[in-house]
Amino acid sequence: MTLGGMAAPLLAAGGGYAFEYWDVFTDRRFTGNPLAVFTSATGLNPEQMTAIARETNLSETTFVFRRPAAEEARKGIRTRIFTPSAEYDFAGHTALGTAISLWRPGMKQVTLEMNVGAVPVEIHSEGGRLYGEMLQPEPKFGEEHDPSAIARLTGLALSAIDTTYPIQNVSTGRPNLIVMVKDLAAIRSIQVDWPAVAAYFAGGEKQRSFYFLTPQTESAEARFHARKLTPRTEDPVTGSAAGSAIAWLVARKIVGSGERIVIEQGAEVSRPGKLYVSAERSGAGATRVRAGGYAVKVWTGELPAGSV
Repeated sequence: MTLGGMAAPLLAAGGGYAFEYWDVFTDRRFTGNPLAVFTSATGLNPEQMTAIARETNLSETTFVFRRPAAEEARKGIRTRIFTPSAEYDFAGHTALGTAISLWRPGMKQVTLEMNVGAVPVEIHSEGGRLYGEMLQPEPKFGEEHDPSAIARLTGLALSAIDTTYPIQNVSTGRPNLIVMVKDLAAIRSIQVDWPAVAAYFAGGEKQRSFYFLTPQTESAEARFHARKLTPRTEDPVTGSAAGSAIAWLVARKIVGSGERIVIEQGAEVSRPGKLYVSAERSGAGATRVRAGGYAVKVWTGELPAGSV
């Protein structure tokens, strides 16, 4: 079975399931967002994949199901995403890391078929470093929120939130509430009251977590510093949230249409990384949301057959 001349991975030599461990949105090991990729998961069911994801204990683990080359050329490479407790339809660092894992020299693009549909990822090598850039699902702009309510939920002083711009729920495959704060001191002081958050959003749109931005950065290269907080953990470098953010930034004319900027994220959990993002303005919204970054392989392994 091949795709564009690439041999499809089969079961590992020992008869188990081969996997690769990647750090995504970085070119240095042990930084960025970690990801486990099971490069040929045929034979695994959802309960087994959830158990494996629980064992890796990462934010997401991906499982690749290879198909005949002609089918993959039409639809993409079937990829499913699991957290330790559930299946996700889309996640940014998982799409980028999985595509780069499947890339081979001579290929320009790897298209994944995820639950949200086809996700094309352009990939190239830059001086030995692998860079990928994905076209994310079209953004959806949802409800806006009162800054005073969000301040109470996040432990921020109202004066720390930049109320020039609305706090809004935006999704490019997964929803994120975009909150602009004024400086690094404010973004580092956030203390989310998650039970209160759950109660607050119970009657509204589907909402997973917050994505906080500030124009004050650590790196001169970066335009914004970000944090992604969830009830379970803090995500180091988040492709889906950064996609939502650039759509919001372009729609609000904070960033120019088609302008490529850098968002830095992950310093607060000692896993810094960088996202390269852009979008085009479309009416009052945005389109063609792109999010890219580097990825580096950390190690490989094998899950013995019959162990799950």
